Amino acid sequence: MKRIYLLMSVALLFIGLTACNNQPKQEKASQEQKNLSEADRLLIETANRFFDQLPEAGDPNTAEAILGKKLYYDEQLSANGEMSCNTCHPIANYGVDNLPTSPGHDGTLGTRNSPTTFNAWFHTTQFWDGRSPDLADQAKGPILNPIEMGMQSAEDVIATLKADETYQKMFVEAYPTDESPINFDRFADAIAAFEGTLATPAAFDAFLAGVSTSMTADQKEGLSLFIETGCIACHIGPGLGGTMMQRFGLVHGPYYNYTKSSQIDKGVAAVSGKDSDEYVFKTPSLRNIEKTAPYFHDGSIESLHEATKIMAYTQLGRELTDEETAKLVEFFRSLTGTIPESAL
Repeated sequence: MKRIYLLMSVALLFIGLTACNNQPKQEKASQEQKNLSEADRLLIETANRFFDQLPEAGDPNTAEAILGKKLYYDEQLSANGEMSCNTCHPIANYGVDNLPTSPGHDGTLGTRNSPTTFNAWFHTTQFWDGRSPDLADQAKGPILNPIEMGMQSAEDVIATLKADETYQKMFVEAYPTDESPINFDRFADAIAAFEGTLATPAAFDAFLAGVSTSMTADQKEGLSLFIETGCIACHIGPGLGGTMMQRFGLVHGPYYNYTKSSQIDKGVAAVSGKDSDEYVFKTPSLRNIEKTAPYFHDGSIESLHEATKIMAYTQLGRELTDEETAKLVEFFRSLTGTIPESAL
């Protein structure tokens, strides 16, 4: 009986100490909520209906992610020995090269803009035409693409990896239960594991969590306008995009009349062969959008201000004023996050 009383006393003491330790955090959070203006409180509640904070990223210290990082930066995995994933998707530059379209191993330009690899792991599909269901499947494409990295076959990729003693050890460490861990599927899995660590939490995430001071007054006005204008029809969720396919030129089209694109791209229709998929593309994420110019699937527009106006008109039939556009661009700046040091 004495032992029971003793255990109960210890438990109660632990609960009391835990409550004391948590009390400052709870009081601080409660105080922040109390200090919210009614306008901020309402905007935060409204924003949380359409958007989400970034989901937790993968652990960069796993053997798979460490291997994937090495593969991502490795230039020997290309026809000319001078290209890597990082060539077109440089980590230090928010995962983009800021070119309309990127040159491949022999200098030939691709036909579509290289999208950022940041915050892409939770997108519902990959590539502008959505032809890959996930990052692992996507990773197999560029390395074998004759215009991009230009490796002749998956077998050539694996032969290069098997000839490297460092890779021999790293693949075994990453996939210890595999009888033959160096294979094309594991190559792709490892790159996807690394890219799953590429999260860039931003001021907007803090705002969604209730920290109203993380965004400026202009950015809050831009967020309100973003919601009221109807941009949330496509740009929702944690990435503010990346979750659906949509026709470019939904209200006013075709799109190239407004982008002045030099090449007409049929979008998903080029893959599916369906007329109903003509000019349909994946809705891009707006995370870090101020850093990822030029814009659209062909990089045809350099200015974020102009791209915003084009999207409002072609997709929503809304002609924005310069003042409205400036407020939206200010909101977009709250989506610029911090590049994880582990990825550099």
